[in-house]
Amino acid sequence: MPQSAGVISGIQRMVLYETRARYFLVGTNQAQTKHRVLKIDRTEPKDLVIIDDKHVYSQQEVRELLGRLDLGNRTKIGQKGSSGLSRAVSAFGIVGFVRFLEGYYIVLITKRRKMADIGGHSIYKIEDTSMIYIPNDSVRVTHPDEARYVRIFQNVDLSSNFYFSYSYDLSHSLQYNLTLLQRPYELWTTPESSAEEEVQTQSKQDSFDIFEDEGLPTQVVYGLQNEPYYKYVWNGKLLERVKDIVHHDWLMYIIHGFCGQSKLLIYGRPVHITLIARRSSKFAGTRFLKRGANCEGDVANEVETEQIVHDASVMSFTAGSYSSYVQVRGSVPLYWSQDISTMMPKPPIRLDQADPYAHVAALHFDQMLQRFGSPIIILNLVKKREKRKHEKILSEELYPAVINLNQFLPPEYCIDYIAWDMARYTKSKLCNVLDRLSMIAENVVKRTGFFINRSDFYCHTLRPDDRWGDLGGRITASGRVQTGVLRTNCVDCLDRTNTAQFMVGKCALAYQLYALGMIDKPKLQFDTDCVRLFEELYEDHGDTLSLQYGGSQLVHRVKTYRKIAPWTQHSKDIMQTLSRYYSNAFSDADRQDAINLFLQVYQPSESKPHLWELPTDFYLHQRNTMALPQDRRSYTLWWSEGILSFLPVAYDEVPCEETMKKVKVKRVNRFDESIDIYTEFFKPYELTSFDDTFCIAMTNSAREFMPKTVGVDPSPFTVRKPEETGKSVLGNKSSKEETLLQRKTAASAPPPPSEEAISSTSEDDSEEDRDDDGSVSQRSTPIKLLTESGESTRTQEELQQQQQQSAKEPYGLNLAEFPAEDDLLIYERFARLGESQHTVERTEHINLSNIICLEPVSCFPEDSVYAVSPPQVDRDSREEFESHVMMGQGQVRVLCRDDMLMYREYVKNRYM
Repeated sequence: MPQSAGVISGIQRMVLYETRARYFLVGTNQAQTKHRVLKIDRTEPKDLVIIDDKHVYSQQEVRELLGRLDLGNRTKIGQKGSSGLSRAVSAFGIVGFVRFLEGYYIVLITKRRKMADIGGHSIYKIEDTSMIYIPNDSVRVTHPDEARYVRIFQNVDLSSNFYFSYSYDLSHSLQYNLTLLQRPYELWTTPESSAEEEVQTQSKQDSFDIFEDEGLPTQVVYGLQNEPYYKYVWNGKLLERVKDIVHHDWLMYIIHGFCGQSKLLIYGRPVHITLIARRSSKFAGTRFLKRGANCEGDVANEVETEQIVHDASVMSFTAGSYSSYVQVRGSVPLYWSQDISTMMPKPPIRLDQADPYAHVAALHFDQMLQRFGSPIIILNLVKKREKRKHEKILSEELYPAVINLNQFLPPEYCIDYIAWDMARYTKSKLCNVLDRLSMIAENVVKRTGFFINRSDFYCHTLRPDDRWGDLGGRITASGRVQTGVLRTNCVDCLDRTNTAQFMVGKCALAYQLYALGMIDKPKLQFDTDCVRLFEELYEDHGDTLSLQYGGSQLVHRVKTYRKIAPWTQHSKDIMQTLSRYYSNAFSDADRQDAINLFLQVYQPSESKPHLWELPTDFYLHQRNTMALPQDRRSYTLWWSEGILSFLPVAYDEVPCEETMKKVKVKRVNRFDESIDIYTEFFKPYELTSFDDTFCIAMTNSAREFMPKTVGVDPSPFTVRKPEETGKSVLGNKSSKEETLLQRKTAASAPPPPSEEAISSTSEDDSEEDRDDDGSVSQRSTPIKLLTESGESTRTQEELQQQQQQSAKEPYGLNLAEFPAEDDLLIYERFARLGESQHTVERTEHINLSNIICLEPVSCFPEDSVYAVSPPQVDRDSREEFESHVMMGQGQVRVLCRDDMLMYREYVKNRYM
């Protein structure tokens, strides 16, 4: 069966050129060998007219085209002073097209920054955007409220936590993207793809093929273009107007949430740990203004978190080892809200509508069964015992809803419900919160399993582990697949939820590293470099999501629940609470309006009231309030058709007729630029520096967390004391400021001043070290001046002892002790060996037994400081070296069939 590969976007850089009547958007691939041109009309005041000729231009053709446009648009023929075609802006992608009350705007990405790398697929963060008005000023029809809508739209800060990729589908999980490559596509060759192939062959008929008579067969690869999962796409509505008009290379979908990557070095072997959080664009908003669920089953603050672990020593998806684990957070799927007009820190919870048949919960869990399969496990962390009912109201409604839905499902696919009052356990001095969470996490990971694209190692058979045999999920020919998902919630889905997700992720990480052959048993301890690195990632992840939804960073962290946070953390928690209250009370309404306008939930029109005139946005998010539903779903058969027949596997990952409609397949050559991820990543046509590569600058466990003293075990799985810890990742000022810049919330107003100075993660160890060093340096001089002679001698003795102890730490010996006799004897023999080397002539025979006794330390017969056995070189390496030597002498070896094939494709792609 031919291999499959994802299609890389053919447009990664673009330049916008401007004339009076049109905009010309010229897009090119990374190698700048293929170009496309988009023509945007500027004479229409309120309509969007875009022409895409679907033609692929070479670099020379584009230059000639732009030259003709420049010449044809000058005011006077032959005039050289004023150009008819001016360059407006350079960009890296199109966010979308939007219209308020006047004409259309185009939003372009003008700056980007690489954030992660998964199998050679780069993930970028949007750093800056440009919003350009399309119609010419001569045809512009002004409206007084247009500027206000533009300001509201720009309140969504696209430079904070929006991500995209040219070659990797960020809206889907790694499990979906890799299982997509393993489907039997020869059974689903679409007529559109074959028609596109005919067009490509017709366009190449005019070009001369120097290899036409060679008769060399080319290996066919299926290029896959998959439809994104629109729930996690944030510019889907902005591209909807042009989706069916332009070539798919122009369409670039962005996600909102978090993306972070760190490198775990295991004795020099690199393992990349990536954390990707996808925030749902359905029923999206801020903390108190979006609670519960809407009529379609979409819940507030729904975030899908995926942790990816892969062995970075092998890059490709086909040959490398990749593992992932997915979990979800989201508001309780009921009709509920909180009234913020009372200006209380904790407004009362109220149930807005009665839902006796759990219709909304059924729609929500139907979506989850379709995307994740079974079992669906709910971890409910809200309070159970309260003097006045507050959080308990949600549990009393959710549990009966789950019981009602489960009675219609088969017993093996029922929804699991775990209720645990985390806040009550935290206040108790007898209970350890994280121990209880680790027990829950172990049971959850055993039920759902995790994804890995390789089969078990032989070492798992040699050293079997009991927990490995009990692991759930589904075992396939190529590895394991995660079936089902954990859904965690508290009231806000912020602090408690993030700690619970960290503990589940830590348990899953142990299984992932064990499956990759990195550790001998699937268990990780706290206070190791590996877990510290993972904790930093999760706290960055929690802070970012908390800023986006709640308006402040996390209040309670993992250290808070471990009860090892210092007393300075309490003042930080108070400031974060005040910051969150300020944001919820004064800026959330403006942020909610901006999100509604950006996601096109509200589309301005002169016949409708303005966005700021609406008393509530309830009707914008609840479609059934504006129109009667055409079909009423069954209360008993509440799942979608076809889902049950494939459980426990997710319906979206099954190769059936319905799911294959979302994939476009085309047959391409294996050296084609559209699927060549090697050329995309390494850029052999450019001069690059190793120091500038992303993997060098990435957070590194050995550099950032491992102690700098000599003699320490370099393993990242060794438990270390707090004073042995290396410098924190966010210890230096520059990286701290950079992290704060990364974590600006979307659609946020300027944060209160106190928030700027607060670090995103607890830096207690590094700050204490700095304070101690500073205190010693400041006090040493005045103490010497004020002390008397007796005290000064005593101080000198103490200083000598301190110096001796400080020398023992890096060198492993105490300078005050006299060397042992064996050490002196060895040193004396070494000195005599040096003396005899200078006195004895080289012609004389040296009797080594008279000088020093040498014992062989190697298993090789001739491998010592005097003689080394030459290494054995295989035949292929010798032939490769000989061919290089011959080429230097002007003798070229005969090209083999593979060389001819590769050269043929290179010439075709580059010059024809």
